Amino acid sequence: MSDTMPATRPERPNFSSGPCAKRPGWSPENLTSAPLGRSHRSKIGKARLKDAIDRTRALLGVPDDYRIGIVPASDTGAVEMAMWSMLGPRPVDMLAWESFGAGWVTDAIKQLGLEARVLDAPYGEIADLASVNPAHDVVFTWNGTTSGVRVPNADWISAEREGIVICDATSAIFAQPLDWAKLDVVTYSWQKVLGGEGGHGMLILSPRAAERLESYAPPRPLPKLFRLTKGGKLIEGIFSGATINTPSMLCVEDYIDALKWASRIGGLEAMHGRADANYATLAEWVERTSWADFLCADPALRSNTSVCLKITDADIAASDDDAQRSFVKKMEGLLDAEEVAFDIGGYRDAPPGLRIWCGATVERSDIDALGPWLDWAFATAKASL
Repeated sequence: MSDTMPATRPERPNFSSGPCAKRPGWSPENLTSAPLGRSHRSKIGKARLKDAIDRTRALLGVPDDYRIGIVPASDTGAVEMAMWSMLGPRPVDMLAWESFGAGWVTDAIKQLGLEARVLDAPYGEIADLASVNPAHDVVFTWNGTTSGVRVPNADWISAEREGIVICDATSAIFAQPLDWAKLDVVTYSWQKVLGGEGGHGMLILSPRAAERLESYAPPRPLPKLFRLTKGGKLIEGIFSGATINTPSMLCVEDYIDALKWASRIGGLEAMHGRADANYATLAEWVERTSWADFLCADPALRSNTSVCLKITDADIAASDDDAQRSFVKKMEGLLDAEEVAFDIGGYRDAPPGLRIWCGATVERSDIDALGPWLDWAFATAKASL
C-alpha cells in the first residue's frame, strides 16, 4: 500500500449503487428512435411501452402467466403499490436487514397498521429465514442494496404457502437468479443493474397476486397512482403498456436500449456472469488488502452488485462513528478529485464504509484498476491525520 498514485485509471469511474453506470458503449445517439413529443397513448407510444414489457419477459424468463407493468416512482412506487393494495387479509412477515427493508417495516406498521411480525438483522447479517410462516404474507428485499447482503436462494419460501410473497428485487434482478415460482410480486427499477434512468418502476405479478388484487378490497383509500383494479377487476391495460401516468419516452427508449444490449452479450446468463466476475475481482483485492473487509462476513450471503466494505485498520476502526465517516468522506473526496471513483461512500444509514457497485454494466477491468486507487486513497487519507 502506497500513497503514490497508481498508473492505471478506471476508464469509467462510475461505481454508484444507483443510478448505476450506463452500459458499455452507451451514447445518446442510441436513443434517436424515441418518440419524443408524442403521446405515450399514441400508437407508437404504446408500441414502445409494449416492446419494453415484451423484452423484459424474454430476457428475464418471466412465466407467461405473470403480468408485467411499468409503474411510476421507481422501485419504491412499485413496492408501495403492492403493499397498499394487497396487504391486510392475513398477518405479514416483514424481513429487514438494511435500510430499504426497514422502510417497508415502517410503512407496514405505522402507515398501514398491519398485523406484522418483524424478522430483522443488523447490517451485514440476514434475518432468520427458516422462521418465516407460510401462512403469512411476506415482504423482503432479495438483495440489500445498503448492506451488501442477499438471500442465497428462495428455498426458504414454501411452495405450499398460503400467503403472497412480495420481493423488492431492485439490485438483484438481472444479476442474480430469481425463483419465479416462489415469488408473487417482484419489483425493481431501471436505474440499478441495467443502468437505466430513474423515476420508473417495474411491477411483476403472479396469478396468485392477481387473484389477491381481485378478491381483496383494502380498508384504506388508495391514491390514483396505486390503483391496480377497477370494479374488482385487474386493470389489464397497465400490463400491456397503458401506464397509470405519463412515462418519459426517452427513459423508456433508454431501458429498451439496455435490454437489447443485455440480449446481444448473451442474455441473463451473461449478465449474471459479468456481475459475478466483477465481484470476484473486487474480492481478490479485499483478500490482498490489510485495511478493508466485507461488511457481510458470510460469502454465501454477499451481494455481487452492491458490495459493502468496512475499514478494519486498527487505528480507524477504533475511532468513533463520526470519525470513521469523516475518514471515508476524505477518501471519497480524494478519489472524486482524481476522477477515478465516484459515489462509493456507504449509505447514510449503514455503518461507515465503502459501497462499490459491481453490476453487469461495470467493466471488470475498471474494478481491477480501482483496487490500487482505493489503497492510495486510504494511505493518503491516513497520512493526513
